[in-house]
Amino acid sequence: MDEDTEADAALTRRLASGDRTALADAFDRFAPTLTRYAWAQAGSRQDVEELVQDTFLTLWQKAAGLDLATSALLPWLLVVCRNHARNQARRSAKNRGDELPEELAARPDADEARERLRWVRDEIAALAPTDRRICELCLLEGHSYAEAAQILGLSVGAVTQRVSRSRARLKKAVMHDEH
Repeated sequence: MDEDTEADAALTRRLASGDRTALADAFDRFAPTLTRYAWAQAGSRQDVEELVQDTFLTLWQKAAGLDLATSALLPWLLVVCRNHARNQARRSAKNRGDELPEELAARPDADEARERLRWVRDEIAALAPTDRRICELCLLEGHSYAEAAQILGLSVGAVTQRVSRSRARLKKAVMHDEH
């Protein structure tokens, strides 16, 4: 075993025993490499930071049962980071369809369109206060679900569910209005 592999094995044992300083040592040692790798996987600083954080959280959560094939920790961390990036990309793609395209959001006649869709605003105004604020943030102001969740102190899942429920209500109102 070379020196780095021995250090990884010792670090893994410390992590498995619940040594919090081992997590800090792992972060100091591997965060720069993971951050560079995450930049190849994600497009924004926030996404990169989330990937690195999620990777170290997974390391901490799975440390007790960690069984490294080569005793080298970095390859395992890179695979975990890649998997988190794939999950993040799937969530982003799923939510992307719910956001307005930039060219539509930035149209100069937005005020006119807003006025023509007064009934949509009336339906949104009739929502519960939290649902109304989520709709304002995500559907009208163009914030992502993650941004809205952070602003309101909710989980992304809760925001997604509430937007879905509100969209169904608005769709029902549109169908009623058209018939």
